[in-house]
Amino acid sequence: MSSQPLAAGAPASALAPPLAVENLEFSWAGGRTALRGCQLRIERPGLWMLVGSNGSGKSTLLRLIAGLLQPGSGAIHTELKPALVFQNPDHQLLLPSCSSDLQLGLPEHLSAAQRLMRVEMALEQVGLAGFGGRPIHTLSGGQKQRLAIAGALATDAQLLLLDEPTALLDPTSQGEVIALIRRLCSRPEAPLTALWITHRLEELDHCDGAARMDAGRIGPWQSGAALRVDLTPLPGGRAER
Repeated sequence: MSSQPLAAGAPASALAPPLAVENLEFSWAGGRTALRGCQLRIERPGLWMLVGSNGSGKSTLLRLIAGLLQPGSGAIHTELKPALVFQNPDHQLLLPSCSSDLQLGLPEHLSAAQRLMRVEMALEQVGLAGFGGRPIHTLSGGQKQRLAIAGALATDAQLLLLDEPTALLDPTSQGEVIALIRRLCSRPEAPLTALWITHRLEELDHCDGAARMDAGRIGPWQSGAALRVDLTPLPGGRAER
């Protein structure tokens, strides 16, 4: 069983998919099963979304891919370095200023000049150029979430795991975060792979593929538009099937 990233930080080979999950099983200490033979395969970089109800195993899956949890059985294969972005950025922004927080996750071998350059580049990529000295408590919710994404970029993560990153944001900030991830996954040079959990059906319009997760298993990939139609309630609350 391989549950950790393989050759983390290395570029994906021409043959290996960005991410493959095989027969993943996970149960909590109390005995509740979260994942049951979970299968997932992402064939190319892009923005991929999972939709499911609370308790379907979505957040558990991201934490397993990130290496924060260990599966009971099964395997996770990726040559990409993963980074988890939480729903609430306050849970991962730890230091007072934008620059100091980003530097926290940088490799120790970098020189002071390299560290500064890495931080400035990450901030620029998320639309926060010049924010290095800004106290984090002065940022809006959307800016904090973009800073959390900058933290992943600063560490050279190539696989972004986004756990409902817009759930606490206003509509304008939601759109900014989606547009940012869409841009990072579509850039000609080194496009990222992003696995995004959402409850917002309108966000499915922006993804490269979407799948439904239920009771610890993931359905087939389909277009975001198709899955949105399938999940949109009809009059009277009956879901279209």
